[in-house]
Amino acid sequence: MSTLYDLEFKDTEGNNISLSEYKGKVLLLVNTATKCGLAGQFKELEALHQELGDKGLVVIGFPCDQFMGQEPESNDTMVQMCKKHFGVTFLLSEKIDVNGKSTHPVFEYLKHETKSSLGSAIKWNFTKFLVSRDGHTVERFAPTVQPEAMRERIVEVLG
Repeated sequence: MSTLYDLEFKDTEGNNISLSEYKGKVLLLVNTATKCGLAGQFKELEALHQELGDKGLVVIGFPCDQFMGQEPESNDTMVQMCKKHFGVTFLLSEKIDVNGKSTHPVFEYLKHETKSSLGSAIKWNFTKFLVSRDGHTVERFAPTVQPEAMRERIVEVLG
């Protein structure tokens, strides 16, 4: 399997973004949905982005509509909703799949790297993956883990 830095995704405007652009940064990669009951986490993710970005943290949201249709928005309206309702300025990808035959390669990689006895499937929106500066997945956090509760671990990985 390739490394995380070999992978790309498209932003909401269709531009290719290579994860190699983030070598040396700590990444927090999250599958998101604007209509999810956990969408309030956008605000905490943005706070981490604002407060730890200058220390090397990059937050990237990967919107997904695979869980009860909780991301019905188009790429354009999704970005506007995230800005208006949650103050999001961190990067969002175009909508992707995180499970099944069309799983995006970024999430194929992340799931492969965090296999557990419970399996690797993403169970719900706001599953979070913390990736170290050298591109190794450090930890997977459940959807119900609030981003603020991850702060200490993120700071530790930031060094």
